[in-house]
Amino acid sequence: MTDLDQFRAETRQWLEANCPPEMRKPVRSDKDVCWGGRRAVYQPGQKEWMDAMAARGWTVPDWPTQYGGGGLSPAEAKVLKEEMAAIGARNPLSSFGISMLGPALLKYGTEEQKLEHLPKIARGEIRWCQGYSEPNAGSDLAGLATSAEDAGDYYIVNGQKVWTSYADKADWIFCLVRTSRESKQGGISFVLFDMESEGVSTRPILLISGYSPFCETFFDNVKVPKANRVHDENKGWDVAKYLLGHEREMISGMGLVQGTGGNPLIEGAIATIGLDESGRLADPMLRAAIAEFDVRARAFSAMSERFIDELKAGRAHPAQPSMMKYVGTELNKQRHELVMAAGGSDALEWESESSNGGAKARAWLRTKANSIEGGTSEVQLGIIAKRILELPGA
Repeated sequence: MTDLDQFRAETRQWLEANCPPEMRKPVRSDKDVCWGGRRAVYQPGQKEWMDAMAARGWTVPDWPTQYGGGGLSPAEAKVLKEEMAAIGARNPLSSFGISMLGPALLKYGTEEQKLEHLPKIARGEIRWCQGYSEPNAGSDLAGLATSAEDAGDYYIVNGQKVWTSYADKADWIFCLVRTSRESKQGGISFVLFDMESEGVSTRPILLISGYSPFCETFFDNVKVPKANRVHDENKGWDVAKYLLGHEREMISGMGLVQGTGGNPLIEGAIATIGLDESGRLADPMLRAAIAEFDVRARAFSAMSERFIDELKAGRAHPAQPSMMKYVGTELNKQRHELVMAAGGSDALEWESESSNGGAKARAWLRTKANSIEGGTSEVQLGIIAKRILELPGA
């Protein structure tokens, strides 16, 4: 038995013994996702599962152990992912700290910043939000205007962010601010601060789905210690670009094949439409559309796995996250279109208990934002054309 086989056997045994039964059920709503944080409200089994995985460093298995990670090799991290999937184990902790800020701190943070923030992220103690987009700086993010005036040992931050996901629930924010007006990209700094700081306020933004994680976020003379600046002053654009790559990688995960065994799209369609005399989904057009989607989704899963391996080995093309983000979000939108088609008129129901408060319709409407958040699809296609395809004039 190789060392990796031994690791797999031990991992399988530990997961079977420590993953609560509630954490082996499919995620049905946002309440089933564990975000951690100071104000977290946990569902049964969530905190037990998060704490058990965090104790082993397996909420961030490939981070160094000194920062709360598991110190696993890429091969071991892949085994852990496979064994979790084999028993249907949920992700123990979803976190912008893990998917976005953590990688940026590992690359650009000081040792003090890493030791201060990364272990808390790994343990789910602090929930983070992202202060990037502004009312007049969306796709042109470098045009941001939120200012940070030098006040000795700290900055005075004033301005507004928009589409700040979960800002009303977050404990801290990683934020882009303008520290110089000499150039657009060259005058941006990357800072961290507590959302309970005096002068910080949020206001929810409602979407057509009737639910939204988005907020407007306002800063009124907020004091931010300079020790909380990541990387050099006016070099925040370097951090921002690096972090955006990880954000797009995270968003692309929406397109991955979900769960193990069976086909939820077919199963949902059968419940509504039924089977023909051959035991197949009775609607041949829908059956073909689901089959086509399934092939595309599995191909994307294979491509995604290869991309992650290349990224960890430092061989990924810098523009690959844009490609992954575009394809992943388009697949996620297609998946929910098929869910609606398979559900028939029942899928349009909005409020009843039987439809879980219109979960299908609301999730379908929510996917329309996938092609905007993290950089619009149009922006991603432009990057792909210029950086990957090297098209003239792109």
